[in-house]
Amino acid sequence: MKAVILAGGLGTRISEETHIKPKPMIEIGGKPILWHIMKSYSAHGINDFVICCGYKGYVIKEYFANYFLHTSDVTFDMQNNQMEVHARNAEPWKVTLVDTGDETMTGGRLKRVKQYLEGEETFCFTYGDGVSDVNITELIAFHKAHGKLATLTATQPPGRFGALILDGQKINSFQEKPQGDGAWINGGYFVLSPKVIDYIAEDSTTWEKQPLERLAEEGQLDAFFHRGFWQPMDTLRDKVHLEELWQSGKAPWKAA
Repeated sequence: MKAVILAGGLGTRISEETHIKPKPMIEIGGKPILWHIMKSYSAHGINDFVICCGYKGYVIKEYFANYFLHTSDVTFDMQNNQMEVHARNAEPWKVTLVDTGDETMTGGRLKRVKQYLEGEETFCFTYGDGVSDVNITELIAFHKAHGKLATLTATQPPGRFGALILDGQKINSFQEKPQGDGAWINGGYFVLSPKVIDYIAEDSTTWEKQPLERLAEEGQLDAFFHRGFWQPMDTLRDKVHLEELWQSGKAPWKAA
């Protein structure tokens, strides 16, 4: 099975980093968040990726072009123009990088990689700017069991701020970042039939609007409820939080 990852957005809310690189290349623990997402899929046996590039997509291409060197011990013999590789630690990944345009919307990006999904009965689809400990094996099994065209992973994000536990005007205690308002939101991590691409009209189509709304209206969209860790990286605050989790050795999304 293949996994399609959106990696072409501008990331304007974290411009401190994205003025020099695309958002999925912002690093957590010295590795791009895109790498962390791919590792989570790889832990569930999915090693074939289609990356939808856009803004500064060449940075992603250069990263994977040099991935072997990034992860190996190497001796360069400058005088003889030779390279000797001592240890190979590269992932078992096949990565297809597709330029889907700088201005293309999320649905349009998926439509542009249709040719790379020919012959696939089902594929995974997610965003390149967040991590989760969602059980992808169970997600795929759930999708195949209900037999509909699309599955969306629903999650409940935590509240952004701590809460006060009050008795009238008296403060009894503090609660650090409680659960949010209880609403379920789109957490990404879709499993889809290639037939859903026919629901996308053009480059300007936003996946989260017309295509998903139509799938829901037709009864072709089910929710897989994920009650574990889920964290997008929308702002510098989010990036710092993820980095702290990684450095603590307690990153919930970390794959073996």
